[in-house]
Amino acid sequence: MSRQVRRGTAPELCLRRLLFARGLRYRVDAPLPGMPRRRADVLFTRRRVAVFIDGCFWHSCPVHGTVPRSNRDWWVAKLDKNMARDRETDTYLSANGWTVLRFWEHEDMELAADVVERVVRKPESGIGLPVEADP
Repeated sequence: MSRQVRRGTAPELCLRRLLFARGLRYRVDAPLPGMPRRRADVLFTRRRVAVFIDGCFWHSCPVHGTVPRSNRDWWVAKLDKNMARDRETDTYLSANGWTVLRFWEHEDMELAADVVERVVRKPESGIGLPVEADP
């Protein structure tokens, strides 16, 4: 697992390029405030928007998620823990006034960029609500 790409995956790079081209500036692989050892793929600190691009395997995508046959019980526990950590992160950030945006790696990053731009450029009143894009 130590050899797995943690950041800079193709979907992340695509989304970042699209956001940058739209004039948005952000932090990359940034630590989450108040949550040690947790990071957002893209973070808009002033607007309090955290963006995550979830891998289908590691975050158990309902469409593409799989579980290895070898050592199945360990993998099921590991992937369940990943999903629980994601929900805990979402809950914590939302409770502290952040908007959480999650996209699957297989989603159209152009559409994801539309959602992110709309949320980041929205007036302050709507910040703090979790938002998920359609698969």
